[in-house]
Amino acid sequence: MRKIVIVDYNIDWADEFNVLKAVYLKHMKHLNIDVQHVGSTSVPGLAAKPILDIDIIIDNIEKLNSVIVVLEELGYTHQGDLGIKGREAFNRKSDTVPYHNNQSYRFAHNLYVCAAGSAALKYHLLFRDYLRQNSEAACEYGNLKKELAAKYEYDIDSYIENKTGFITKILSITGVSESEIIEITMQNRIK
Repeated sequence: MRKIVIVDYNIDWADEFNVLKAVYLKHMKHLNIDVQHVGSTSVPGLAAKPILDIDIIIDNIEKLNSVIVVLEELGYTHQGDLGIKGREAFNRKSDTVPYHNNQSYRFAHNLYVCAAGSAALKYHLLFRDYLRQNSEAACEYGNLKKELAAKYEYDIDSYIENKTGFITKILSITGVSESEIIEITMQNRIK
């Protein structure tokens, strides 16, 4: 098991994201994708696990197979939706993925592909944007993450489950329906 580590915000995260985004856009320009930096590393000032969360957005789910082919060439393995409908996860084959121009990209990151309009993408963007616009909530979330990481040092499932209440509270404020909140809560329960 890997230890959960939360660190203070690092301004380099935005630059790291932009480097990776440029790689994806170059290799998938024919697929008309968008690439968004989501998750805690995308919120200036927010403490986070030093792992970027990246959503590649496709305008049509029928493009998924084409995206999978390109990402496999770049060194990723398709993991499926991992129980989150509308969000396809990809794992790096090594710490130097993506493979591009004989360069090493050692930026730790989680990569997802979402169809435009999918619920998973909507939640990522609503939560990110709310925290970007509300520094007090971002600070509160950072403190919660630090507390949970200390309490559940090696238990990522408990860490995730115990921060879900904060996430769903913010999503409720942004207008996400009660039925959607229940579904998110269920997806983040320890399995």
